Amino acid sequence: MVPVTTATTAYRTARDQLLDLAGDPERARAEFTYPDVGPVWNWAVDWFDAFARGNDRPGLIVVEEDGSDETLTFGQIATRSDQVATFLAQQGVTRGDSVIVMLDNQVELWDTMLGIMKIGAVIMPTTTAVGPADLRDRIERGDARAVVANAADTGKFEEVPGDYLQVSVGEASGWTDLRTAYALSVPEQGLEHPGTAPGDRLLLYFTSGTTNRPKLVEHTQASYPVGHLSTMAWLGVRPGDVHLNISSPGWAKHAWSCFFAPWIAEATIMVYNYARFDAAALLKVLRAYRVTSFCAPPTVWRMLINADLSGGPGALREVIGAGEPLNPEVIAQVQRQWGRTLRDGYGQTETTAQIGNMPGDPVKPGSMGKPLPGMPCVLVDVETGQVVQGAGEGELCLDLSAAPVALMTGYQGDQARNAEAMADGFYHTGDVAARDEKGMITYVGRTDDVFKASDYKISPFELESVLIEHPAVAEAAVVPAPDEVRLAVPKAYIALAPGHEPTRETAFAILKHAREQLAPWQRVRRIEFYELPKTISGKIRRVELRSREQELADEAAMPGTTGIIGQEYRDTDFPELRQPGGA
Repeated sequence: MVPVTTATTAYRTARDQLLDLAGDPERARAEFTYPDVGPVWNWAVDWFDAFARGNDRPGLIVVEEDGSDETLTFGQIATRSDQVATFLAQQGVTRGDSVIVMLDNQVELWDTMLGIMKIGAVIMPTTTAVGPADLRDRIERGDARAVVANAADTGKFEEVPGDYLQVSVGEASGWTDLRTAYALSVPEQGLEHPGTAPGDRLLLYFTSGTTNRPKLVEHTQASYPVGHLSTMAWLGVRPGDVHLNISSPGWAKHAWSCFFAPWIAEATIMVYNYARFDAAALLKVLRAYRVTSFCAPPTVWRMLINADLSGGPGALREVIGAGEPLNPEVIAQVQRQWGRTLRDGYGQTETTAQIGNMPGDPVKPGSMGKPLPGMPCVLVDVETGQVVQGAGEGELCLDLSAAPVALMTGYQGDQARNAEAMADGFYHTGDVAARDEKGMITYVGRTDDVFKASDYKISPFELESVLIEHPAVAEAAVVPAPDEVRLAVPKAYIALAPGHEPTRETAFAILKHAREQLAPWQRVRRIEFYELPKTISGKIRRVELRSREQELADEAAMPGTTGIIGQEYRDTDFPELRQPGGA
């Protein structure tokens, strides 16, 4: 075991407080404060090595689609990451250098992330889905001094200039093979502390760019490693648990739930690799490996509830949705079929989990829950800039006067965006939410997604939640469509569920369902069957759909044209939808 430092003790005390209060979320919210880890802090050494070295419990399980798996103990991971740290140092990577890590869910990913931390360097997680143009941008803006990638992906860098160290997993021409690290001798007691401070850089994340050029988010040795205590509390993961999260490497949620939060709790991280999602196969893995906590995006949950859940939840105790808001229908179906409460939460790449339904919380369907322990969340009126007291609606913000630990330092190299994000003493998330009398917070939408129709404010998420209750709808995205009478009307772009065709009959059924479930001023007036544009992280790019609507309206207004409607259907196409006195 490595020596226990005062930083380790402070961190463990805070962690244990959250575990002790796991059954009393309101007390946790009232009593918890983030720990002071002192002037010198490195999560990989002061926390991970402190409990992992010599620990023969499984720390990581990687399951492949063919049924094979690989398991590493905590002790093995501690040693392997020491070897990778030593290897990288020998190659010239030093404290403060940024390193692109472009690996899949493979054991070398975890070894490399910990190894980079142990030499005080900076991790730049990158999805394997990016191409040369994105890589050039990342290397330039992130000032990358090294790249770690699989041999199969090294060809992407042939078009990426720069003086950076090239490390491959597997043999690749001109690249140094990371696997040689595992032959190196390292001290049994572990490596020397790199001397990093809590405020030193640790992570550089590129956001997925749903509206414009990806932002470069900078996190420190404290903001994610210490801040993710809130994420552990939200997930409800405990020592000895087996936690499975569906997320791709390169995105912040992977660090949340496939790295920091489970290992903060001293739980086993499990990942399941597959080429194409298969609900039945995932359910089999969940049960076979006795997974106790499972987190997945709403898209996966929607696929699961359409599968056969009759086999039960297995050993699952906690089920969580993340990435986008959960629709009430999905929560209801999981409760009916498994007897488990599917809990929602909220956070961003720029923060750790901010708001959530914690274990023991009464869940209000559709609500994200309440601010998590240690998170100074407030609602700010978008027109007056004043903090909303009690029930009301406003932009979700963090109160900077409370010096939130779990917040980025800023957007690297972008002072204009920093000034906008940190204006008037708040960190502005750009998301609008509503809070009820009991303090429960419900997502409304992005500040640039909410729109007015006939002078009524429309929340796309609220309409989308109703639309996906229809069996023909797999996914939906609601945007404003320009209208001569109402200025704008809600239009839904629909991705159909398997077995349903984009016909007039299908359109009528969906519009009828929406009309029956929504208030008159919320009516979906148009729908179009369409392949939803998404970022490489899987988020719907509503900005593209809004732009498309404006382009269609501009074309329709040109003399001699009738506009291009494609597969669009309007409520006016169906006289049977009109009711006496209806609009």
